[in-house]
Amino acid sequence: MAGWNADTAAGPLGAGTVTLVEGSSFCISMPNGDIHPEHPHGLFVQDTRILSGWSLLVNGQSLEPLAVETKEPYRALIVGRIPRSDGYADSPLIVERLREVGAGIQEQLSLRNYSLERAECVISLGVHADFASIFEVKEARIQRRWEETRQADAGALTIRAGWQDVRKGVVIEAPGAEIGPEALTYRVSIPARGEWSTVLTVVPGTEGADTASFVHADGGGLSPRDRRRQEWVAKIPVLQMGNRSIERTLRRSYDDLGALRIEDPNHPDRVVVAAGAPWFMTLFGRDSLLASQMALPVDPSLALGTLQTLADRQGNVVDPMSEEEPGKILHEVRLDVSSGLALGGKSTYYGSVDATPLFVVMLGAVSRWGFAAETIAALLPHADRALNWIRDYGDKDGDGFVEYERLNDQGLINQGWKDSWDGINFADGTLAEPPIALCEVQAYVYAAYNARAWMAYDAGDPALAVELTDRAAQLKKRFNEQFWMPERGYYAIALDGKKRQVDACASNMGQCLLFGIVDEDKAPQVAECLMSAEMFSGWGVRTLACDMGAYNPASYHNGSVWPHDNAVIVAGLMRYGFVAEAQRISTALLEAAEYSGGRLPELFCGFSRDQLAEPVPYPTACSPQAWAATTPILLVTSLMRYDTHVSRGGFWMDPVLPESYGNLHITNAPMAGGRITIDIANSVPSVQGLPQGIVFHRGHRPWMTELVEEASRHRKT
Repeated sequence: MAGWNADTAAGPLGAGTVTLVEGSSFCISMPNGDIHPEHPHGLFVQDTRILSGWSLLVNGQSLEPLAVETKEPYRALIVGRIPRSDGYADSPLIVERLREVGAGIQEQLSLRNYSLERAECVISLGVHADFASIFEVKEARIQRRWEETRQADAGALTIRAGWQDVRKGVVIEAPGAEIGPEALTYRVSIPARGEWSTVLTVVPGTEGADTASFVHADGGGLSPRDRRRQEWVAKIPVLQMGNRSIERTLRRSYDDLGALRIEDPNHPDRVVVAAGAPWFMTLFGRDSLLASQMALPVDPSLALGTLQTLADRQGNVVDPMSEEEPGKILHEVRLDVSSGLALGGKSTYYGSVDATPLFVVMLGAVSRWGFAAETIAALLPHADRALNWIRDYGDKDGDGFVEYERLNDQGLINQGWKDSWDGINFADGTLAEPPIALCEVQAYVYAAYNARAWMAYDAGDPALAVELTDRAAQLKKRFNEQFWMPERGYYAIALDGKKRQVDACASNMGQCLLFGIVDEDKAPQVAECLMSAEMFSGWGVRTLACDMGAYNPASYHNGSVWPHDNAVIVAGLMRYGFVAEAQRISTALLEAAEYSGGRLPELFCGFSRDQLAEPVPYPTACSPQAWAATTPILLVTSLMRYDTHVSRGGFWMDPVLPESYGNLHITNAPMAGGRITIDIANSVPSVQGLPQGIVFHRGHRPWMTELVEEASRHRKT
């Protein structure tokens, strides 16, 4: 999910970095809790870094880290000790920093003195605020120099900054501290075996900080974040699994997904999924669509909110700078205007070839989960405008395939999910030249035609349904003729500007399986290729086979392993009946999660499991990240064959969970406005509490392609 320009990423966040996230606010620090301006660290609120320096010294010594425990995605306890100045090894001074992120941070700072003598301590916190935009920090190009003023009041430091006509500010509340221009200082005497504690709050603004967001109003010690999390937990499934490690990974996924929810400022009732921390705490087209679709069994309302928010911002005009076109779905939107600096002068950027077909696919998926008919009907005109974009703008040369070429030299060079500048290449490593038609994008378009055709049949509009069904059939036929390489036994990753097959062996064809565009007779070769030693690392399917010219196990898209990519591949393998292969990939990924506390990262390196016995982290991977957080959900629901089609009165489940996963017990799972309980014991499923009119079936839910065929047969008879 690279952002607007993946190839200019900031340096690695560093080993052991502490990232806390809540909605669109996040805080990144060193393992000891300090924030240093020279790193891409800081406290970010609405895409602005309101704290670029936050360093703790006790008697001139910085904190030696001992442990970090993330209690919730937005709260961590950081424990360290103060080294002795006399050279003796063990220090009696232990420091705890309990930090919570909201619209700012609140930090409870405690010092414990384990000595038998009183300890005299000078505690100082250095404070800096550069108000850099998230883009400047990520790309390590901080250019603006703000005119800064600092004002010290009783117990608070206010930093104000101006640049042209933009005004920013931050207030640090530190009761009891001596407030100096550069630092907050406490002089304390801690008794033998005693402790000292204080609470600091940092919030944006200049006029008397609004610290209400940190007040534990209910007296039960719950902050607004805790209450928001409790509401989230109350509405999502509760899961118990024989395999405790997988259970922990799924619960971590639920937690991260909860923390990555952001509200549309214009519609606070609508909740959408941000793409990931730290750099993408905002709405993305492709990422938010795929992640919320993967999360349908946990909370279908996220997918609906994402669709509605994207529909509101659907393209209307042709604008080469932002790459907006009528009907196009955005790539990325920023809620803070100043970051328009990085996106063609606007807060919304549209340089994505796949968000538009995925929007229609997702509407088809959401329509099956039982929302009110008028809610879905209100989105149909947007789906039709998206299909018009596919015809009028997406298919630039009228050959039936959707291709991309950026509209200005600032835009993304590659506009599919592998959007790094070198992400699409031939087997010999040569870069493909645009316009580029990606294989998986054709699969998304095929699925979009089928989804909209089914909704047309459902709404009694057979003429539109027939037109779209024909378009889908033609696309599938031409795709299998022009992308398939019989001599290699796999699909080209793309067709280049000269309509040549881009012949690298890449993971993209695995995504084609899920949408049904792959001919039945070619699927076995695709599955075999994905599971080959060149493609499967032992932890997952690589983005690029290791015998390709551009392969690099430590690259972003040319040989790394992306969990979400693998989850889509697993779902596709299941569709075509390759159960053992799907189980193998799923198990490998869930084992990989054990090495990172149950949280899968955005991606990891593609080194073979035979060579290195642990998954190798990719230095700048986002974590938590929406695609990665929803990956375990899609892996497990794919192997459960868990799905619904409420308007057809059906709920399907036919599990093939590996024995090592153990039995599964799920309560409070959302289904058609009700809540169901699911048990899988020794691979035998049972379900309780199905809403009236919903019938449980073993087997797989009929695919959109099957429903469309069935509807057209009925029409003919």
